[in-house]
Amino acid sequence: MTDWLISLEGTEAGHQLALGLALMAAFLHALFGALQKGKHDPWLSRGAIDASYGLIAMPFALFVVPWPEPHMWPIFGAAFVIHVVYKFAQAYTYTLGSYTVVYPVVRGTGPLFAVIGAGFLFGEHFTAVQWMGVATLLAGIYGLAAYNLKHWQIGRDKLKPAIAMAVLTGFFVAAYTTWDAYGIRATANPFTFLAWFFFLDGLAMPPVAYLRYRNMAQRPALGPLAAKGLIGAFTAYLSFGSIMMATRLDSVGEAAVLRETSTVFAALIGWLVLGESTGPRRVALMALIAVGAVIVEMGG
Repeated sequence: MTDWLISLEGTEAGHQLALGLALMAAFLHALFGALQKGKHDPWLSRGAIDASYGLIAMPFALFVVPWPEPHMWPIFGAAFVIHVVYKFAQAYTYTLGSYTVVYPVVRGTGPLFAVIGAGFLFGEHFTAVQWMGVATLLAGIYGLAAYNLKHWQIGRDKLKPAIAMAVLTGFFVAAYTTWDAYGIRATANPFTFLAWFFFLDGLAMPPVAYLRYRNMAQRPALGPLAAKGLIGAFTAYLSFGSIMMATRLDSVGEAAVLRETSTVFAALIGWLVLGESTGPRRVALMALIAVGAVIVEMGG
């Protein structure tokens, strides 16, 4: 399978597969965000998810895939730091704001930085039409932020810091997207990168979650939390694995932008699952983000 995937790099078949993987990652990432934001404390949810996917990935990293080449260890080290900072920013964001308020800003801000980063790191360049798509996407994002600042009534005292944290989190989304794309391209076997990434990435948040759990006055039951962690682990494998494979097969910038159609899925999940009111104007602005992503793909 590895040889087949590598043979598709830079081909039209690879482009089409990357498109499908990026869209699948969009839906799964919206689901992943809802899992972390759900009824449990976001810090506990993240710790449970990371512990699950780290433990599951460990035997594959140690005994199944080829070991990383020596030059990969600094890449893994930098990826570890970027992801830890991102997770802290994301947990603070979800603590401050409602899911359908902060998620579109997080996921929509990321592509702008990712496109710029891909230009510097991989020499990728967007056409004028694609930049129009990025502008459309950003109009939806910041229009949504402005609408929320004016009309959203839940937790208004925390709304401005929540949106500010969402923008910061979006920056780190772009940072890990471009750096991880560099990492998965730097090793001969992409599954080596994925297995070792999940193994190492699962080490940081469980101790943080344990300390938070220990200091809680009312501790949640561990059974449902562990079940969420297991579901989140497999969601993370499919979501992150899909987008990383897409960035290896095709353009990093396009994959990053297409993934942000997740905002539409986030609106549906927030409404149907989390019971958050959405409204026609906010749905229209979220759809504008998705339209921008489609323009980027069509203009390539």
